Amino acid sequence: MSIMSNAKRALAIAAASATLFSMAACGSSNAAGSKSDSSSAASSGKIEVVASINQWGSVAKDLGGSNVEVTNIMTKTNVEAHDYEPTSQDVAKFGTAKVAVVNGADYDPWATKAAQSTKATLVTAAETAGIREGDNPHVWFSAKVRSNTADAITAAYQKADPSHKDDYAKLNKDWHAKEDQLESKIKGTSSKTENLPYAATESVAWYLADDLKMTDATPKGYAQASANESEPTPADIKDFQDTLKVGSIKMLVFNSQEANSTTDQITGAAKDANVPIVELTEQMPKQYTNLLDWMSALVDQFAAAVK
Repeated sequence: MSIMSNAKRALAIAAASATLFSMAACGSSNAAGSKSDSSSAASSGKIEVVASINQWGSVAKDLGGSNVEVTNIMTKTNVEAHDYEPTSQDVAKFGTAKVAVVNGADYDPWATKAAQSTKATLVTAAETAGIREGDNPHVWFSAKVRSNTADAITAAYQKADPSHKDDYAKLNKDWHAKEDQLESKIKGTSSKTENLPYAATESVAWYLADDLKMTDATPKGYAQASANESEPTPADIKDFQDTLKVGSIKMLVFNSQEANSTTDQITGAAKDANVPIVELTEQMPKQYTNLLDWMSALVDQFAAAVK
């Protein structure tokens, strides 16, 4: 799991705070533009929603349908939310939203900070399942968190727009029907993956692997270094390579968003040992516009990688 260092986290929060202060003190053309956008949303009768990352934004859109206008701050896989520094335009979007959806668990502290300084109803995905700072923050991979967050978003919509309460209830039911289908696929796939020992270059997809009842066999030294966002020692890397060689690891999960010389050594060892590799990113790739579709495709990848 890649967790943002204290220094990067402090910089991100400071950036959000400074931007909020400057906008409150003197205003800006960007802020004015956002107010115009907000007025447009209001005149159309739509709830203005802002989401820190596109995977949660897709859920917000599905649950609101034509009654909401959703803006995603992060939409690309070449930047991690851990390290993201918000612009004044980003913060302005939180300032005009009625509902804000953030990940939490210290994954996007800049977004939490920006949203808390506004009147928007805040939905924090991690908190819906009691996941806090220091825990694995990649919670969209968890079926429980997805379900709980969907219900929290629906409640926020019904509070902001009670006249369409029944619409939101129906959209919530429709969304859960799709999530149930995904969970059925996960359950079916787990008959192949249960107790399967896997290792990961980062514990990004840990929740999904756990839902698939897999066993995390990532060598301890490497796993601890990754969790602490420190460089694994040469001994840690060799231990990982040797474990792959002897065949005790049956699948490698590789976060290509964090590829480097160290992961090259690990994936190289997996290929030499004919260990299947599931490649993924922590941000939702551009070919997907829906979190559930992305998760379903990943489940298919895990199933296909089982020998």
